Amino acid sequence: MANRAAPALTLCEGDRGELVRLTRSTAARAGEVLRARIVLAAAEGEANERIAERLATSKATVLKWRGRYQAKGLAGLADEPRPGRPRSIDHARIVSVTLAPPPKKYGVTHWSTRLLARHLRIGNKTVATAWREYGVAPWRVETFKFSTDPQLVAKVTDVVGLYLAPPENAIVLCVDEKSQIQALDRTAPMLPMQPGLPERRTHDYKRNGTTTLFAALEIATGKVTGACKPRHRHQEFLAFLKQVARAYPDEGTGQELHLVMDNYAAHKRVEVRDWLEANPRIHVHFTPTSGSWLNLVEVWFGIIERQAIHRGTFGSVKDLNAKIRAFIDGWNDRAHPFVWTKTADEILTKANRPATSNTRH
Repeated sequence: MANRAAPALTLCEGDRGELVRLTRSTAARAGEVLRARIVLAAAEGEANERIAERLATSKATVLKWRGRYQAKGLAGLADEPRPGRPRSIDHARIVSVTLAPPPKKYGVTHWSTRLLARHLRIGNKTVATAWREYGVAPWRVETFKFSTDPQLVAKVTDVVGLYLAPPENAIVLCVDEKSQIQALDRTAPMLPMQPGLPERRTHDYKRNGTTTLFAALEIATGKVTGACKPRHRHQEFLAFLKQVARAYPDEGTGQELHLVMDNYAAHKRVEVRDWLEANPRIHVHFTPTSGSWLNLVEVWFGIIERQAIHRGTFGSVKDLNAKIRAFIDGWNDRAHPFVWTKTADEILTKANRPATSNTRH
């Protein structure tokens, strides 16, 4: 026997568009989408049994949401309060206490779930739930640094302008040193990675000396000119500058070298200044104080640290230097340009954002 079509459900003005939007939403919950589809189908006069069969639900569910809409409109499709005792703990209050420093009597710098639960005389699971709801993580801490350089705007504009629009017939190089790189050797051989097991090494190690890596990153190609030296003084830095100049000879083309570097004392010694004055094709651009992150070679230092140094084992400084040189050779074979994307205005706007009004800390 064919299903008898129920009288078509009458939709309130404007509700059809909202119901259709719900059925197409990727953010709506599955239950909300099902309810919207039931009501739309009922509005078309489709039989309740047919709606239930097509939407893979029960006839009772179809009748429930059809009746709820008929009685209360769209508001009737919302979930009703769950049975049981209502929440007696205000999550907002838990978070408010969390954001304040713990009392001195506890002798701690920040709350834990168990300590705050004991302080408020509630369950620690309730505290954890409130923290998740508000995105509060007292155990986490991040660092920041304000530049006090009076020439901050000028230096940021200069360096970023060099990255985004380098001068014609010029090469832009980011120059810096990675000092005190330790040649560490483990007290037992490394255990290689295996299926289901990561590479393993002993916790203890032996120190076999240090080296300093001087590097100049060409941003247009990503290629690196590097040198390992035993010390980190102006003498070594000046020798490296001369090496860079030889790596990029003039050859009568008038090609200029623009070097981005930080304000380290060795970079400003009189011997270095005198040499730069004697080589006018080389121009220096200083990053702001506490602004070494503006130097792209810092990104490359992070790459070599992760890929060649951090997990390496070195029986001597000679071994460490050889590894660094091998990495630079391999890197230059597969180098890629380093592309800066943020403008000076975007950086300065973020650097000068208003201070928070929360002064409790």
